[in-house]
Amino acid sequence: MQVLLDFCDPHGQQAALRCAFDAPLQTLVAHTPHQVKPLLDAVDALSQQGLWCVGYVRYEAAPAFDAALKVHASDGPLAWFGVYAQTLPWPDEAANDADKNDATRVLWQGSLDRANFDAAMNNIHQAIAAGDLYQVNYTAPLYGEFSGAAHTLFKRLHRAQPQGYAAYIDSGFEQVLSVSPELFFDWQDGQLLTRPMKGTAPRGDSVEHDKTLAAALVASPKERAENVMIVDLLRNDVSRVAQPHSVKVPHLFTVQTLPTVLQMVSDVTAVTRPGTSLCDVFSALFPCGSVTGAPKVQAMRMIQDLEPAPRGIYCGAIGVVRPGGHATFNVAIRSVTLQGAKATCGIGSGITFDATAEAEWQEWRVKRGFLERASEPFQLLETLRLEAGVFHHLEAHLTRLKRAASHFAYPFDESDIRQVLRNLMTDESAWRVRLLLDDQGYPRAQTFALPPSPAPVTLQLADRPFDHAHSEFTRFKTTHRAHYEAFAPTDPAVFDTLLYNDAGELTECTRGNIALRIDGRWVTPPLRCGLLDGIGRELYLKEGRLHEAVVRVDDLPRVQALAFINSLRGWLDARLLR
Repeated sequence: MQVLLDFCDPHGQQAALRCAFDAPLQTLVAHTPHQVKPLLDAVDALSQQGLWCVGYVRYEAAPAFDAALKVHASDGPLAWFGVYAQTLPWPDEAANDADKNDATRVLWQGSLDRANFDAAMNNIHQAIAAGDLYQVNYTAPLYGEFSGAAHTLFKRLHRAQPQGYAAYIDSGFEQVLSVSPELFFDWQDGQLLTRPMKGTAPRGDSVEHDKTLAAALVASPKERAENVMIVDLLRNDVSRVAQPHSVKVPHLFTVQTLPTVLQMVSDVTAVTRPGTSLCDVFSALFPCGSVTGAPKVQAMRMIQDLEPAPRGIYCGAIGVVRPGGHATFNVAIRSVTLQGAKATCGIGSGITFDATAEAEWQEWRVKRGFLERASEPFQLLETLRLEAGVFHHLEAHLTRLKRAASHFAYPFDESDIRQVLRNLMTDESAWRVRLLLDDQGYPRAQTFALPPSPAPVTLQLADRPFDHAHSEFTRFKTTHRAHYEAFAPTDPAVFDTLLYNDAGELTECTRGNIALRIDGRWVTPPLRCGLLDGIGRELYLKEGRLHEAVVRVDDLPRVQALAFINSLRGWLDARLLR
């Protein structure tokens, strides 16, 4: 029954609470609604006795606090807490090589197709138009086939989504792996802080692009309205335990930059009335309005109608009550539940009248990014040309590798990497060098004979949009390449496949960038279309041989010539199969 916690200080004034717990003195479990409040009262009392209490409350526990809140029958304990005498140090991951070369994986499958998603969106829009409610947080589970070690998966999830409210809890019945970035509430010495998260945008391909997207997120009427509706709901909920006139909104529309998304948060604070208990706080706030919608009662009724299965710990709360009663709980989003080989993770978003099915579908895809990072091991990758003992464009490759290491939080020691490269053979032959960097920062290099480049090469156009065009695994080069391999040519006479995004804009090939001659000028798609910043591409742009321009599939009849480009083979004239 091991527990790991890494909770940041929501006030930004102290170090994170990063610790472990083992061998609980006792466990508190609620299986029925009428057991939930006594359990929380027991947690409150035990914390006042100097003990630590760590656990979770399922979304389906809501009727314990208000019978009007409708939910499905629970698929597990409504609440579970371990009680501990003391904290233990966080495990020394550097000294633990047990998961090196580990085969831990999750193969995820969605439970909701686009047609049913669109139908649910239509139902929500009709309910909003009829005045039944203002917003519904609609969700669906992803189901996965899990193999390997739960600790390894948690470590990967934690790296993919750091600096939030992360918890690993093995209750014996299930393992909960939460890396939620959302604070449900922090309550200490009568000071109550809630921080609802509403408003999402994908990460950009640069710091400047992130700033542009963040500004657009804050300026979006739809995203602002979604956020304000939940802030108003939280203000009302908080007022149930607040001293008169103490409810404040000190921060509105703050954008947090997370590894795979931009999220907009707002703060609601209050001073609680004397005698307020932990159970009172849960009774006033649970479930958090950001995962229900507004008004809460009507939204939860619609959620029960739309969603066929219980949410479980997802959209519930996971947290810690320290000795003395200081309580911090997350909103259990970005959370995976394991039961044997079965993995479950919910994904959802707030639906308002202005929401469109296409935009929300894409938001769900973006929110899955943290799972894509963690569901299988991957290494950072650079492919270099070694010829006569000289690496072509070595500095550019190392610079790009360093950017990727920073993005994925992989250790990067340039001196180690250069030493690995120096150890390679240096004869007169041409070699393809595959430089790899793993999540522990260990580099290795593989060499392969490089045959002469064919010219011209034959390309084929993809038969469908490349739906990973804006994935971080497209913007950065890694061994996670299944999305590319799905488009690899099956005809040996075809060299590569030309890809395009959902908007019909050309992006790149699976193994290199593309250049097209249109109206007498050589152009290549800009990074914002969704492609790798190839070393060869950047070289030709700097030389002025290439210029950036959006080229659509519909523009292909106007193309006068094509070329496949990368740093390994340079510029290869190409022709496109028609």
